[in-house]
Amino acid sequence: MRLLVVEDDPVLLRSLAATFREENYAVDTASDGEDGFYKAKENAYDAIILDVMLPGLDGWQVLSKLRQTSHTPVLMLTARDTIPDRIKGLDHGADDYLTKPFDTDELLARIRALIRRAVRQTNPVIEIGPLNINTTARRVALDKEEIQLTAREYALLEYLALHRGEVVSRTTLYDHLFAEDDNTFSNLLDVHVSNLRRKLGHDIISTRRGHGYCIE
Repeated sequence: MRLLVVEDDPVLLRSLAATFREENYAVDTASDGEDGFYKAKENAYDAIILDVMLPGLDGWQVLSKLRQTSHTPVLMLTARDTIPDRIKGLDHGADDYLTKPFDTDELLARIRALIRRAVRQTNPVIEIGPLNINTTARRVALDKEEIQLTAREYALLEYLALHRGEVVSRTTLYDHLFAEDDNTFSNLLDVHVSNLRRKLGHDIISTRRGHGYCIE
């Protein structure tokens, strides 16, 4: 999953990016509203963490402009904790609102919930036949036996499972699994798909030639 963090405090921005990367998210960052809006408009993100008090465009302006064309889940992260501020954020199109200082575990849980909600997956555990994917613990079991996956293998499996029944193009997978500064090889997806099939069974992921991959 790929996130965008828009925050003008450089210390907090680095801390948030490091925290999400430790959770195996692909993370892009922006330190002002204009750069944040540009990246949000030009790239595919699974969720956006958006500060309110930003130079250039503030968080409200970024959100209002973004909501004209995008439904990407947005969590407002701000020190402004009055009820009118929260109402303003939600009425402007925010999906969630968290005030500073915040608990990191709560922030991570809220982001996981936003991503699931965006694809109408209310249960944190995805079951596909004998396959069990716990999106909270990031654990995968097949016939109740835990299967060890790399971070990138898990990210690929989770994305396809959250969009099961859909044919997901290679371009979409690259857009959602790799950050802007990732250096990737053109055959990397093929390698990860091959490894997942070896670990979980060859029927788990279907290839639609010329279109992409699918979990039925």
